[in-house]
Amino acid sequence: MLKKIHMLIFVSFLVLFSIVFLALVIWKRPQRQRVCFNEHCFDVELAESAQQSARGLMFRKELAQDKGMLFIFPSEGKHSFWMKNTLIPLDIIWLNEQGSVVFIAEAVQPCSADVCEKIAPDKKAKYVLELNSGLSKQIGLAVGDKASIEYQ
Repeated sequence: MLKKIHMLIFVSFLVLFSIVFLALVIWKRPQRQRVCFNEHCFDVELAESAQQSARGLMFRKELAQDKGMLFIFPSEGKHSFWMKNTLIPLDIIWLNEQGSVVFIAEAVQPCSADVCEKIAPDKKAKYVLELNSGLSKQIGLAVGDKASIEYQ
């Protein structure tokens, strides 16, 4: 009888442990996705896939001042951007793998034409950040500045 009680306690413990373990694996506290330049932080949407990158901020009528879109590329490269079907002017910031700003295109205007001008910096970047037009100047952002990039 004592063996059965010990076995029941042991099995109950295993079941409870398994439930807690699975809950921790399945349930993850959402991590903040943001880019910060010193004390200036922007919550960002991620564009990681080719489809997300192609769409970007197209057709958006507004973007909150503390928001942006972060494009994440598999490796550093020379990534060009355009403003086709983008409705709001943007600052576009290229960052290398270490998070250093390598190029800034300020106040890039929307384009509704069939063929839009490409912004193609001659610098390699792993990340590209799009923010509302004027924000990079407002926060004093310059080539060489370092960003803190957090995403899951």
